[in-house]
Amino acid sequence: MKTIVLGTSNIKCDQNAFGALEIQRLLMQDAIDLIQQAYNNGFCFFNTARFYTDSEEKIGIALKNIKRKSFYIATKTKAETPAAFWKDLNTSLNYLKTDYVDLYQFQCTNKIYKPNDGTGMYECMMKAKDDGFIHHIGLSTHNLKIAKNAIISGLYETIQYPLSYLSGKEELELISLCKNYNVGFIATKIRNDGLLPQMDLSIAYMSQFDNVLCVWDIQRESELNTLLDLTKKIPVLDDDKKDRIHKEVIKFTNHFCHGCKECLPCPKNIKIDTCLRSMLSYKRANEIEPDIKNEMMKIKECVHCNLCRIRCPYDLDVPEMLKQNLKEYLNASGGNEDKNEL
Repeated sequence: MKTIVLGTSNIKCDQNAFGALEIQRLLMQDAIDLIQQAYNNGFCFFNTARFYTDSEEKIGIALKNIKRKSFYIATKTKAETPAAFWKDLNTSLNYLKTDYVDLYQFQCTNKIYKPNDGTGMYECMMKAKDDGFIHHIGLSTHNLKIAKNAIISGLYETIQYPLSYLSGKEELELISLCKNYNVGFIATKIRNDGLLPQMDLSIAYMSQFDNVLCVWDIQRESELNTLLDLTKKIPVLDDDKKDRIHKEVIKFTNHFCHGCKECLPCPKNIKIDTCLRSMLSYKRANEIEPDIKNEMMKIKECVHCNLCRIRCPYDLDVPEMLKQNLKEYLNASGGNEDKNEL
């Protein structure tokens, strides 16, 4: 595997990292076996979050008997108050069975926490770092503007952001921006929740960036084995693969949600990005979480104000996409609602 350095954190690791988002769906022992297989085959960076239900616990159990300095752990908090911050951090340390995490990140925030901003949140990060509970500070977001401003702020050693061969020009510019400001770039959603199943294209595309850590959300042993085979000899991004990628880009250009959240807030409180991407998870795991089902049904409340369409930086017909996603969801779930009313 190619080795990269994550900006000023000086975390040096293999370019391909293990993402723990999908192991929430696995039984405990199956998840432990998968994590240990990944570690035994060269993975040394494990990316998780307090929000990922039991994934921290599974990582902690899987790696508890392994020399701590031989791997890195990154986790995240969605806390918005100092009290919640410390509760999340202590819970994470307990489940991960460690005295420290290598990288602690604010997750999917709609703001950039700064010193003396009145929230006390960045001060919590600094104290946790001074006390040795975390080694480096990062931010995870799906919002392009937040990502850019966080990089430029000089307050964060790493930025985590969705990136794939479907990413647009502005998103790709984040890579060079990170390099210019010496900020580590952590890429997630590389296969867009299963939308892009051709792993050889994804790894060939991502390996061209020498300052990007690629987080692969792995759920099955077969997926891990495929990835391991590809890392033994990284596929070259040749003309054939570029042509295949171009065809994929054309295929999804007019109906692919990038999850940037620029469409929000919705006047009817529809979680637009969640609804537009929910069917991707369904196609991969053949299930939709109960809270997602409720969100999907909210699409019926759309009043076609077109605010989401106006705000979308990718010029997508968001209302029509919502309508089609709901139809697809009802067909897949066997819903009895009258689809002709949509």
